[in-house]
Amino acid sequence: MADNTLTLTAHQYGKLGLIHCGVTHSGFVAVAGDTADIADGQTLRFARGGVTVTRKGEQYTFTREAVQASQAA
Repeated sequence: MADNTLTLTAHQYGKLGLIHCGVTHSGFVAVAGDTADIADGQTLRFARGGVTVTRKGEQYTFTREAVQASQAA
């Protein structure tokens, strides 16, 4: 699961596979070009990238959803 999870803090960027993820500044995240404000303790789902972001303090955990077998074929 480590390949499907990325933990970042403000001003950090990374990738989950081909999907670009980042924390532009405290409380503002980006996934595959989509952006959103996120409050402490909140979880957001980005449908286009298939990524869920959870904020705990100043740590933002990006988790890529598993690809279903029917989508992979």
